[in-house]
Amino acid sequence: METQNNHPVQVVAPHLERPSRWLALGTLLFMVPKLILLVPHIILLYFLGIVAIVVAAIAQIVVLFTGKYPHNLFDMVRGVFQLQLRVNFYLLGLTDTYPPFSLK
Repeated sequence: METQNNHPVQVVAPHLERPSRWLALGTLLFMVPKLILLVPHIILLYFLGIVAIVVAAIAQIVVLFTGKYPHNLFDMVRGVFQLQLRVNFYLLGLTDTYPPFSLK
């Protein structure tokens, strides 16, 4: 029996064939430097999280009256969640790439 993959959200974390050994050591022993590097992201995500909650609440009211989720509001909330995932992936050592400051 074949199943269809119709999930609205898909998280893809490619397996790194040759991950950075220094980054792995830093993840295990020196989590503090990574947190220091991510301070600008954490501050940005704090404020974007508040904005995303407000935008999602406004979108629910719009959906209630129009029956459609506005594309711009959806892109904003989705972008915040994507940025959160990129920051968490970097912090947990799932990627070697420093997360960009982008909602795309």
